[in-house]
Amino acid sequence: MLGTAALGAAGALGAAGCAKVPSGDTLARLKSQGTVRLGIAGEAPYGYIDEQGAFTGEAVELAKVIFKRLGVPRVQPSPTDFSSLIPGLQSQQFDVVSAGMYINKERCAQVLFADPEYQMLDSFLVRKGNPKKLNSYQDVVEAKAKIATGAGYAEIDYAVAAGIPREEIAIFQDPVAGLNAVESGRVDVFAGTALTSRGVVRKSTRAEATKPFAPLVDGKKKVDGGGFAFRLGDAELRDAFNVEIHKMKKSGELFRILRPFGFTRAEMTTMTAEELCA
Repeated sequence: MLGTAALGAAGALGAAGCAKVPSGDTLARLKSQGTVRLGIAGEAPYGYIDEQGAFTGEAVELAKVIFKRLGVPRVQPSPTDFSSLIPGLQSQQFDVVSAGMYINKERCAQVLFADPEYQMLDSFLVRKGNPKKLNSYQDVVEAKAKIATGAGYAEIDYAVAAGIPREEIAIFQDPVAGLNAVESGRVDVFAGTALTSRGVVRKSTRAEATKPFAPLVDGKKKVDGGGFAFRLGDAELRDAFNVEIHKMKKSGELFRILRPFGFTRAEMTTMTAEELCA
């Protein structure tokens, strides 16, 4: 309901803005309407609703700072399924999306990414004590364990690259559902980012997160980076966003914004979207 209402309000604002400025100049339109629609996936710590009912998360708080500096004072978060983020961006339901989305070659053909604000390793949710000793995708294959992950997650491809048949990977809506499946024994492992895994398992007495690891793809360790995504025609908006991201990296402000959401200095990065898209 929140997402539907937000989208409806945003549509009205967008129509008003488009009447004043050329449709091709997205930043000018956003400045005119004073609001940017941010697509999120309702997943902590990237973008979610807190206990007080307010939208927060690293993507939400970072967007507030950067878009205010770009002359857009209001950020309107709109939650959707992770797999619906890029289609929603392309169909103009959102102006920008960010939800712990890894930058990779396939997605780079569909959207423009800002340079990543963080780098990330993978981690598994497993039952307490990790009885099957599952610390990598290769371990899952050797143990013939039941694996799950989220819809549209990069972890699907990493599991397939390790030799796990795609049809044998269970898909859950979010990490909380994955945690419940691990705790109940329906699956042996839920694969996700290290940051999400250690956050979602914090209060569990029946599950734990494994140590972070880099998945192997074609025999090489893969370190991912996550960032904001823009429509292919919005290069000027993406570039303006990048200028602010780089300033914040240099000053240390970026880490100060991300740290309350569980990010560590080890997850800060100098990688670029160009490198990750290659």
